[in-house]
Amino acid sequence: MKRIADEPAYVLHRYDWSESSLILEVLTRHFGRIAVVAKGAKKPSSNFRPVLLPLQPLHIAFGGDAEIRTLKSAEWLGGQVMPTGDALLSGYYLNELLLRLLARDDPHPALFDVYGATVRVLAHDDPQVLQPALRAFELLLLREIGLLPSLDLQTGTLAALSAGERYSLRPEGGLVESHDPEGRGSLTGVQWQALQAALDDPASFNATLQAAAPLGELKPQLRALLHYHCGVSTLRTRQLMIDLQAL
Repeated sequence: MKRIADEPAYVLHRYDWSESSLILEVLTRHFGRIAVVAKGAKKPSSNFRPVLLPLQPLHIAFGGDAEIRTLKSAEWLGGQVMPTGDALLSGYYLNELLLRLLARDDPHPALFDVYGATVRVLAHDDPQVLQPALRAFELLLLREIGLLPSLDLQTGTLAALSAGERYSLRPEGGLVESHDPEGRGSLTGVQWQALQAALDDPASFNATLQAAAPLGELKPQLRALLHYHCGVSTLRTRQLMIDLQAL
């Protein structure tokens, strides 16, 4: 494989490889999630050391034709600060979802752009948009990898939604009528239709963020769907949030 240069990227995770080197899981725009070895990155004198940080936009160069490529260079693009507090934990949550749900070497340029937009929201550390941004990312991630049913139809029957009726998003059944008289874990037909319209908008991230903002009952439904497809009852970052809140 020839050397690839100036590839937009974000570091998702890092592992110790030797006393001086790291293996990185990296999200790239044109090559998807890839693994690279950063030789000597742990040395105090390494040019990699201050650059290979999570949630920061990079341009990287890499080469090799093995499963794990060799990182040749990495340049920090600047322009945003590292998130802190809840925003930082939320960034690690995004990374965990990508590591669990994306296959290696499977490009998703549109999803890369959505990830970048979400990270920029986290960097602003605005509590009012944090949760809506996470919901927008979750929805767009699930749709991009083919795990989100159409939100303007009942999944099993393909019948149109009734505006005033309530429907739930179920991991195995898709969008189905809700029979909870209190409406827990469900949204109205018109709310689901608005989410689908936002997903189809050319500016899908901003539109979905706005549509998701008032929908508190969306979070538990998406969480159940993500846990189902990740094959876990609780994501590691979610458990860390729970543990920190209990302190």
